Amino acid sequence: YLVSAGVLVFLSLFCLAGGGKLLVVPMDGSHWLSMSSVLVALSRKEHEIVVIAPEVNLNVKTSEYYTLKTYPVPLTREELQASMHSFANDLFERRAFLQRITALYEKVQVISSLYVSSCTSLLHNKDLMQYLEGSKFDAVLTDPVVPCGQILALHLSIPSVFFLRGLPCSFDLQATQCPDPSSYVPRTFTDNSDHMTFIQRVENFFFKSSESFICNFAYLPFELLASDVLHRPVTMKELLSHGSIWLKRMDFVFEYPMPVMPNIVFIGGINCGKKKPFSQ
Repeated sequence: YLVSAGVLVFLSLFCLAGGGKLLVVPMDGSHWLSMSSVLVALSRKEHEIVVIAPEVNLNVKTSEYYTLKTYPVPLTREELQASMHSFANDLFERRAFLQRITALYEKVQVISSLYVSSCTSLLHNKDLMQYLEGSKFDAVLTDPVVPCGQILALHLSIPSVFFLRGLPCSFDLQATQCPDPSSYVPRTFTDNSDHMTFIQRVENFFFKSSESFICNFAYLPFELLASDVLHRPVTMKELLSHGSIWLKRMDFVFEYPMPVMPNIVFIGGINCGKKKPFSQ
């Protein structure tokens, strides 16, 4: 009962296929922990699920609920863990405005190159790509924070369902054409509320500008990779605009209200699926 209505709608619609084939391109880490519960529910509905992940990852393992296909990547598990831990530590450390921007810019360079390398290894793996092209999947379920799954969905010409908490630089709002006024919507890391002074609104505006610079830099390699695979120029905004359904693990209890499009469904309750009561 704690799984929100959005996931139930997705599951019920997918059930109409009468045992469909779902390709899953997950994001590693805590993102995967939420997604895996959905895969268990889909598997119990007798759907065929194939998960593809790099051989070197943190959490994606074999399971009775899906078939796992892996591909080699040019890094070790130690390198992956070190990069992720360093990025997480810098992300949540309290710093001055300019220091945050500088640290974030440096870490984004490392993380972006890591995921672009992994995605390139997948899309250039001829044996795995031939298998995916011949498997006739009905849909792709992916976390678009790394757009590799969406590139694959467009290459295979099948619909995609996005399963996410949010995207850097409001790419989710841009792709779905939701209003996102910088003077009213607080930016991440600013610690501003939705009641800002004039100075805070100015800060908010400049932070949004810096976000755009960092994200354009971080996602440019994905745009180039997508353009190469799809044989046409592609931007991140266009790439993500093809998402059929956006399942967002958030709730307005914890977020500032914002306009949304009909294909955006809030499923924040899914993270409460495994309750653990407090002790007395």
